[in-house]
Parts: sequence; structure tokens; C-alpha cells
Amino acid sequence: MKHTITPSQREFLNSELTKRGFSRRNFGRFAALISAGAALPFYNEPALAQLSKVDGMPPDAVKINANENPMGPCPEAAEAIYGVIKKGGRYMYEETFGMQKTLADQEGVKPSYVQAYAGSSAPLHQAVMAFCTKDKPFIVADPGYEAGARAAKFIGAGVIQVPLRKDNFAHDVKAMVAASSTPGLIYLCNPNNPTGSITPRSDIEWIVANKPAGSVLMLDEAYIHLSHETFGSNFVAQDKDVIVLRTFSKLYGMAGLRAGAAIARPDLLEKISPYSAGALPVTGMIGANVSLKTKGLVAERRKKIQDVREDTLAFLDKKGYKYVPSVSNKFMVDVRMPGTEFAKKMVEQKVYVGRVWPSWPTHVRVSVGLPDEMAAFKKAFTTVMG
Repeated sequence: MKHTITPSQREFLNSELTKRGFSRRNFGRFAALISAGAALPFYNEPALAQLSKVDGMPPDAVKINANENPMGPCPEAAEAIYGVIKKGGRYMYEETFGMQKTLADQEGVKPSYVQAYAGSSAPLHQAVMAFCTKDKPFIVADPGYEAGARAAKFIGAGVIQVPLRKDNFAHDVKAMVAASSTPGLIYLCNPNNPTGSITPRSDIEWIVANKPAGSVLMLDEAYIHLSHETFGSNFVAQDKDVIVLRTFSKLYGMAGLRAGAAIARPDLLEKISPYSAGALPVTGMIGANVSLKTKGLVAERRKKIQDVREDTLAFLDKKGYKYVPSVSNKFMVDVRMPGTEFAKKMVEQKVYVGRVWPSWPTHVRVSVGLPDEMAAFKKAFTTVMG
């Protein structure tokens, strides 16, 4: 989604970035990040998905490379989306306000603590722009979701990667806090992307209590509904320095419809809001609102995805291949060869798996698809691994 920089945004950039020590060269990159949208190589989930080769994908290929939910929107949301399309000539801001109110009620916060977005990538990048500088780095796990670090490097801010713990593949919260005395943003994705592993609630409580003063903890809960973990929104209700990200791209099956939100104190939301502009897609907003109101949807889909995931992991157990225990809709498997080589061989079987992280070169991320898609994965895996 591409926006035009408004005069007020340009004025804000000139004053704010100078105050924070950025040079004139950085201004253009901030403006590009605000306006260019998906044209930037790291801007959103679809852009990152391009890191897995998808050019020329045959129509009968199995696509389990982008953590999508092929079930799509629930029937109730699909019907609401279809019904609103004919009204698409209107901005219908009320649909955005309605979604924010529903989400706020469910999370136990005031509506002013919720800001809707087209997915969750925009508030992640805007938070990087708002809180990070060369001297206030972006702290992230390794392996972890790369978009925030790529945005930080793009604007000239510092980035520190902290390896996951080796015992349980959780975020090493103590190492993350020790990594910098002046972090701008500490990013914690739970369950983690790409591993699907959980960081215990006690560790999150510790980092909230012990992070350096002035820093902000960002809890990316894109995959939280796929687990049985407690939501992080109660930290926001307690007015902590925490921003929670949510997306409807995963369990709710709306990756292509673009709906998400940031949940935080109003003063934190105000700091990231100058970096965005434009109305939100009404299809995404109404679909998200109806999805939130659909009883039993989360539990039903979580169970379906869990059953397929556990069946696939049992297959890997039988084959003798190690993987990271996952509670999400993806997992990391050690294929005992360069992961990029394995992915290319799977493409020859018309199965497209996810990308490889440099720190784990023999591990490949695999998304959990429908039962027939994972059956195709098993068959292709068996063929490739000989």
C-alpha cells in the first residue's frame, strides 16, 4: 500500500529526526519507509515471503512457505466481506472504529489503547522509526522475524541480534536486556517466528520489570491464538512500556485482506502514528470485526492446525529428523544439508517450503498447511531425503 508524504509528516520528520541525531541522508529513507509500502524489500509479510523462491510456481504446487492459513476467512467473515464490497466507494471509517472497539473490549483495555492497521508490519516499522536510533538499537532474537531489523538498518539505526536459548528455544530475555544499556525497542515474537517456540510468561514478566528505563518492549503476538499462552495485553492494561501487535493474517486466515492492530498506551500509539497515513481497507476491517465476534473460531482452528502439525512432526520423529518443538503454524526442521539446497530439491517435487536463517543454515522453516498439503510434504520429503 503506497501513501504520499503529507506536509505535516514532512515537517514532523525534519524536526523529530534532527532532534534524535539522524542526518539529512536519513530523512529520505524515513520518507520512503512511510510512503513506499510493499515496494521496499522488507516492508511486509508478502515481501518477506519472496525470499522463498516463488517465481513460476505451477498451479498445482503446494505452497507452505509463508505461514499462511489456507482455510481463509471464516464463513461469517467471508459473508460480511462480500456484503460490504458493493459499498466500497465509501471510506467507512466506522468499520475501523468498530473493529478497534471489539478488540479493546476483548483485551480488557480502553478503545483509545487500540490502533487498527492493515496487518501488523506497519506498526512494527513505525515503532522502529519512532524509538530506534544509532545509539538506541533494535534488539531481536536470532533466529527471529527479520522485518524490524531490516527496517532499523534501512534508516541507520542500530541492530543487536541475541541467540535463542539452546535449552528451550525461548528468547534469552536476560541476554537481550544486557545487550544494550539504551535500547530503543526490544522485540519479542511469541510464539517465535520462525521456530514456533514459546517464551514462558515468567520470562516476559521479567523483561517488562527489568528492561532499561526509557526502552519499549514490543510483543508481537501474530501467532498467539495458535497457542494456549496468556495474551500480553494485560501489560498494556497496567500501563507498562509495552506495545502488543496482533494480525488477522494467521489463525483468522486473512493474510491477503490485511488487518491488524497495535495495542498500547495512547502516548505510545501517538509516537508511532505520525509515520502512517490513509484509510484502511474496509474489507479487512469488517472481516476482522466479524472474526473476533465468531464464537468458538479460535479454539476450533487452533485444534485443526495442531492436529495437522503434530501429525507432521510425528512423521519427522519416525524418520529420525530433529526439529524445534512448535505450538504454532510452522516449525523448523534440521534437514542435515544446506537448507537452500533442500528447498530447491523440494521445488522439484512441486512443494515450496520456507526460507533459511543464516545462523541456522541446515534448518528450514515449514508452514503447516491443510492435511493434503502436508501429505504432499511428507511424500516429497521422503523422496528428497532418499
